[in-house]
Amino acid sequence: MGGKEVKMTAPNTNVEKQAKRHRGPLFGIIAAIIVALFAAYFFTGADEVAEEDAASATAPE
Repeated sequence: MGGKEVKMTAPNTNVEKQAKRHRGPLFGIIAAIIVALFAAYFFTGADEVAEEDAASATAPE
């Protein structure tokens, strides 16, 4: 493209302002991950049936 060099840089790189703007969404993402992990733990481990309980259970007639 001729002799002109094209630079691909961001027009405004105020890192402190960007960090402040990203703080809320990052906390939201972390909270969502914690809730999802808690729900996965609760729903996968909440219904454990012991072997003796399963053996004594009778099928409805």
